[in-house]
Parts: sequence; structure tokens; C-alpha cells
Amino acid sequence: MLKTTDTATRTGGQILVDQLLIHGADTAYCVPGESYLEVLDALHDVQDRFTLINARHEAGAANMAEAYGKLTGRPGICMVTRGPGACHAAIGVHIAQQDSTPMILLVGQIARDTTDREAFQELDYRAMFGPVAKWATQIDDARRIPEYMARAFRVATSGRPGPVVIALPEDMLTDAVAVADARPFCPTGAGIAPDRLDALADELSRAERPLLLLGGSGWSDASAAAIQRFAEGNHLPVACSFRRQDIVDNLSPVYAGDFGTSTAPSLYRRLQEADLLVVIGARLGEMTTRTYTTLTPPNPAIRLVHIHPDPDEIGRVYSPDLGIAATPDSVADALDGRDLGQGARWSDWCAGLHGEYLADSEPPAPEGDWPLDMGAALAQIRDGLPADMVVTLDAGNHTGWAQRFLRFGRPGRVVGSTCGAMGYSVPAAVAASLADPDRLALSFVGDGGFMMSGNELATAAQYGGRPVVLLFNNGTYGTIRMHQEREHPGRVSGTTLMNQDFVRMAEGLGCHAERVTRTEDFAPAFARARASGRPAVIELVTDPEQISTRTTISRLRDAAQGRG
Repeated sequence: MLKTTDTATRTGGQILVDQLLIHGADTAYCVPGESYLEVLDALHDVQDRFTLINARHEAGAANMAEAYGKLTGRPGICMVTRGPGACHAAIGVHIAQQDSTPMILLVGQIARDTTDREAFQELDYRAMFGPVAKWATQIDDARRIPEYMARAFRVATSGRPGPVVIALPEDMLTDAVAVADARPFCPTGAGIAPDRLDALADELSRAERPLLLLGGSGWSDASAAAIQRFAEGNHLPVACSFRRQDIVDNLSPVYAGDFGTSTAPSLYRRLQEADLLVVIGARLGEMTTRTYTTLTPPNPAIRLVHIHPDPDEIGRVYSPDLGIAATPDSVADALDGRDLGQGARWSDWCAGLHGEYLADSEPPAPEGDWPLDMGAALAQIRDGLPADMVVTLDAGNHTGWAQRFLRFGRPGRVVGSTCGAMGYSVPAAVAASLADPDRLALSFVGDGGFMMSGNELATAAQYGGRPVVLLFNNGTYGTIRMHQEREHPGRVSGTTLMNQDFVRMAEGLGCHAERVTRTEDFAPAFARARASGRPAVIELVTDPEQISTRTTISRLRDAAQGRG
């Protein structure tokens, strides 16, 4: 690749790749396409500085990029071709938007002189992604690539992070022009003003039973440690929003649990007892508020402080008593070491919440004679899991076993889609393992979700990743079956799966694979999977009757019939 100077002539593809390097990108996930061959060619010249990972499906590539953004805080880069490629990748953009994840999707586009003729695979990506992405655009002039790419990195990372989509006409990428590079980008984030910090401290000091609720994106390991020190120093109980359980060490004496799909009933009761809720980073979305029922919009009964990096998010659903536009990092840094002088008053309240969390995270006695009880199985191995483990979650009831019975905290991570996208967990675990093959990436996925993206284990095998996949096989779309049995007991329709031999399938993808049907066999199989040095799949044959960690199909039917 040519040296970058004010007068050097480069193709659009070369300029684009130079901007990626300037802004600190080191990895991209793709399915190749002829519409962006110039970018692929330019990447050939920088293989010593940039890793290109070709996935097996554009949805997998987009999910890998989104997971990379979650893990690093830097934009995950995905490259796909026009038309079908972009449509397949749209799910990753939707996840990044709902999860506030920095991501940049680069889409090869038709040549400019064929626009509006319904050319081969033609789509208007501004119109398609405009309602989904934080910003969707197209670069029609190669001389403006540095401008657009600098803005893309800033938009993806500033304020509330999110996805950017950029269409790249194939003839624009071949244009040879002379243009200066942009400066490396710097994200923009709001800090917390001293008077707002004092107002927050006043709200907390007046409360008898305060509760912190942490969530959203933008938490570094340092800020997570800082907010934990603040909470512990003041005996302030801390809960986390849906799938953000890694912000605070779950064994910290202040940890109270999470508000999501596996929430302990005791935590919901405690929320009703609390007289102040301080939300930092979380959006207070549907999953965290149990479809907006635990807090009544727009005016919740509890006093509410809402701190979020996007001022437009504050008051979107709930009108707070105090709203502060600030990043989680800035708030955690400002609170670190601050003594509110109320620790003795809050000590029993805090201890009670943590004790209830610990009790709920122990597996109960099974209600049926099930050979494989995953609560007990996970409890057997959790104390031996590495502290920096990455757990990736798919959509479905099977994730309840991880969310309820494993324990999290930095430097470990929980990486899961908060928008309920099936097929997310395996590509996310592949991305995590490829980023650091020596770090355990543990995927939780159901039989339905695995059939959507399990092929990405071939990507792991190709590039040296070693994720361990726990594949829950109960022959159903479990979450939908649960809702179906609750609303229409015994009338099963469209939720039964006839599965193939997952062990043979995984072996064909280059994996170590085993099938486990009994609780006592899980820990040895897990040890063998970790020691295999390859991607690994453990198929867990579970009884569909055990539909979640808290109920059974029989109980759902009985309750529904009693209601009728």
C-alpha cells in the first residue's frame, strides 16, 4: 500500500483501509463479495497489522463484530456485500442498536452509474438501515472517505454507542484520488458536573433503602471496579440490568442480583420496598422492567435518578426526579472513594439483599426425576471457572441456568443480545475466542439457536479459536413453548423440533464433541472439552418438562387451567 501523504494517489479501497488503521481497527469479520474487491485487495497489503476473518454467514460475521464491540469498547468492523449480504447482516445492526454497542458495517454497493435501475442486488441502504442504525450513509466520492470514516468512528463510540452503516459503491472504491488522511478519532462523552454530583449524593443520603441499578454499555474494567468500591464503602446494594451481570462481582457483599429473565422473586419484592432507585447507564427497557410493570411509566412510585450518556434517553419512558447526562466511566470515577456517611444505616438492608441473591443462586431440589439437572451441574464447576471467562448467551430459556447459577464479575464478561436474537451466542463465542484463544469462551445455546449459526464453529476451527459450546437439546423452541403452554395449555403448535445428531455435526465442523445425559457426567465432559485444544460442543440432553429454572410445563398447564 502507498504511503499516506497529502499528495499520494490511492484507490478508494486503499484509502478506506488506511482509515481503519488510523482509527485503531485491527480486525474485521466478513463474507467476501465482488462489490468490495478493492477493499479486500487493500487488506492483503496490511496482513501484518490487520486480521480479516471470513465467516460462514453474514449474520455470523455481524454478530462477531457486535461481540467484539462489546468486549473491547471499540467499533466492531463487519464487511458484507450488497443486497442479500446486507440483509443477512441486518440482525447484527439491530442487536448493536438495542445493546448500545459500537459497530461499523461496511456494505459493498452497486456502481454509481446504475443507481435507480433496480440493478443487480440494488438497495438503498440509507432507507433500509436508517430506522435501525445510529447513522446510515453512502460514500459517493473517494476524496471524502477520510471524512466519513472519522465521523463513523466518532458516531459509533460517542454518547450512547451504536452501529453505523456505510455503503461503498464499487466504482468509487476503484477511483484513484489524492486526499489527506483524517486524524485518529476521539469519542465524545459527557462528564458529570460538580453540582449534579452533589445532587446525586443528596438524593442518596436522604434515602432509607436505596438501590443502585447498573447497566448499559461503556463500562470499562476500571469504572466497574470504581463503582463497586463506592458501593462497598457505603453498603449500597447494587443490581444489574438484563445481561449486564458482569459490572459488579457477584460475590461482593453489595451484589443483589439482576433484573432480566431470571430475576429472583425476592429482588422484585425488594424493589417495591426501596425508596430510591439510582440507575447508571441502563435504559430501563422492557426486559429490565418486566414489560414496564415493576416501575410504572411515566411516574414511578419510587424516587428515581436516571444517569445515561444520551440526554434523549432520560425521560423517554420514565420521568426521573433527577436526570443526569453522563457516561458511566465519568460517574464511577467521580463517586470512587466518596463516603456518604450512611453506611451503618444501610448495612442491614444491603446484607439482606445479598443474602437473598446467594440463596437464589443455589440450585433447588429438582421437581422431577430428571437425569440431567443443569442447575446442579453448573454449581459443580462454577468455583473452578477462570475469573476472566467470557460467557456468551443466546436467546431462550436455557440461558436462565447461566444467568441464575453462574457468578460473574470483571475481568470476566457476559456477552449476550438484549434484543432476544437467536443464533447470537456461537458467533459471539467464536469472536471472543479468536480475540484471545487462551481465554475460556463459554457459549450457552439451545438446539434451535445452534441450528441457526452453529456452522460458525468452522470459522473457529479455521482460525484457531477454542470456544466451548453448551448445547441444550430439549427438542423445542423452549421459550415459545413456555408462553404457549401458559396461554394455550396442551395445544402445541410450531414449537417442536426434530433434531439431528449434534455430536456428529460438531465433529464434522472440526470440533471435539460429546453428549451428556446425566448430571454426574457433565463436569468430566466439560474438563475434556476444555483440554481438547479445539472448538468443543457438549450436547446436553434435557427434559422439556423442565422448561425453565423456576417452573415446569405441568405447573404452567395447571396454572392456566385453574385460571380458565
